[in-house]
Amino acid sequence: MTDRKTDWQDKIDARVQRWVRDDIRKLAAYPVPDSSGLLKLDAMENPFTWPPELQQQWQAALADVHVNRYPHPEAPEVKQGLRRVMDIDERWDLLLGNGSDELIQLIAMAVAGKGRTLMAPEPSFVMYRMIAQYLGMDYVGVPLTERFEIDLESMLARIDSEQPALIFLAQPNNPTGNLWGDEKLRRIIEAAPGLVVMDEAYTAFTDADYLSWLDDYPNLLILRTLSKVGLAGLRLGMLIGDPAWTTEINKLRLPYNIGNLVQAAATFALDHFETFEQQTQELVKQRADLTQQLKALPQLTVYDSQANFVLVRTESGRAGAIHQGLKDAGVLIKKLDGSHAMLADCLRITVGSSRENARLLVALTPLL
Repeated sequence: MTDRKTDWQDKIDARVQRWVRDDIRKLAAYPVPDSSGLLKLDAMENPFTWPPELQQQWQAALADVHVNRYPHPEAPEVKQGLRRVMDIDERWDLLLGNGSDELIQLIAMAVAGKGRTLMAPEPSFVMYRMIAQYLGMDYVGVPLTERFEIDLESMLARIDSEQPALIFLAQPNNPTGNLWGDEKLRRIIEAAPGLVVMDEAYTAFTDADYLSWLDDYPNLLILRTLSKVGLAGLRLGMLIGDPAWTTEINKLRLPYNIGNLVQAAATFALDHFETFEQQTQELVKQRADLTQQLKALPQLTVYDSQANFVLVRTESGRAGAIHQGLKDAGVLIKKLDGSHAMLADCLRITVGSSRENARLLVALTPLL
């Protein structure tokens, strides 16, 4: 029996090695740690649930949704709600995705080709690099400065030499949390020969807003998501821009990618968006308090953030032990040490409620 199982596995392995691309087999899947029983401060989620009366109304709305039929392919009610709460002009098209990750992939697919390059400052959102690898694109990461600022001269030089088909600019940047300044961003967009996508996943936590820049640049698209404001479980991202771009990208979208339940829940949430705006403003306040408290702790370098997380750097070689110590104490944060050379000894902490942040600090302080 053992010999038969070994022979069977050998046959499977031989076919996998023959038919799955070598570069894919060398990759690791995106890691999502088990957070069971832990205070979850690792994934930039809104910690607040909905008020009980709003939950009851939402459940009643979902009771009228029938899942025996396919969803509307364009989710018009969701788009109408997004236009209203985000003040999106009718000139611009909206393309919805199963989270912004799907849209990043669709955008890259639309411009991918032999010798085509995807570019982004680094460190930034890891999916830019991963999706470029999936599609066989050349990926160029342009290093940020020691303080995680854009090195404009270096960025412009690489744009000139690489002629990227696609540039992603995350503002605020993940995982550093900072903004890079309008002048630098405009210079990059103006120098880009191809498409530039401004990834505004964390726009709810900053005053920076680049939607109006669509009037200025024909090669710009805006990417947003509802995940960070309190709807992470819906997986709903949106791409905003000129129909000339979105029409082509939409050809690559799989049909019915936004299900009936997601459309109904998102439409309801957008009709009550003031609740999420209030929660977001509370998180901005908590971010300021948490940043101040972290800066008061010894042996931590704390980076100011415009997002719903705070990046910290520990003393050399201590990040792993602190991460594990927090986990042992029931608190899960993100260990970035080892993910990128510029993030050595770094940890990323999601801003939680006042009670959650207090629990984090109690657990963290004796570990330093």
